[in-house]
Amino acid sequence: MEFFCYHRDRRDSLALRTELLEEHWSYMDRYAAEMIARGPTFAPDGETPTGSVHIVDLPDAAAARAFAFDEPNYQAGAYRDVLLRRWHNTLGRTMWDFPGGRTGGNRYLVLGLGAGRAADRDLPPDRDDLIAYGPLLSDDGATWLGTAVLVGAADPDEARAVLTPDRYAEIEVHDWRFGGRPS
Repeated sequence: MEFFCYHRDRRDSLALRTELLEEHWSYMDRYAAEMIARGPTFAPDGETPTGSVHIVDLPDAAAARAFAFDEPNYQAGAYRDVLLRRWHNTLGRTMWDFPGGRTGGNRYLVLGLGAGRAADRDLPPDRDDLIAYGPLLSDDGATWLGTAVLVGAADPDEARAVLTPDRYAEIEVHDWRFGGRPS
């Protein structure tokens, strides 16, 4: 089962995150084989972290909750909240398989929080800039709750346009970078 996990930073938690960086990476190393995508989000200044995205393939919801809530930054209080939802890997690949590579251009996390009937369940046509794409689902996988996308785009407005605007209660766009332990 695939899960989307977005830990949102608590204000002024950068020093704590920096202190726990090696613990965070060591923890994530344990999930390397299950990782579909990962990486930090940033404030508009491009420097200040605002959160951490992890898309993982785990056995069940209990394993996903353990993944999210045992994470060292969460345990230490660096995060203010966690969005954890079942997810479906519509692209069928990991971020490391993205043809556009790890660097170059602007990358974004786009979160469409659902309202009503499911939207954007199918891949948009001609979107070679999609890094990860899929619906956010209830724990049993039966109810559509939104859509999560990692995408390369010229700017936040172009990134937001990957989703159908009037089909969501809210659409969030966050600067995002490929994550993982530096080589």
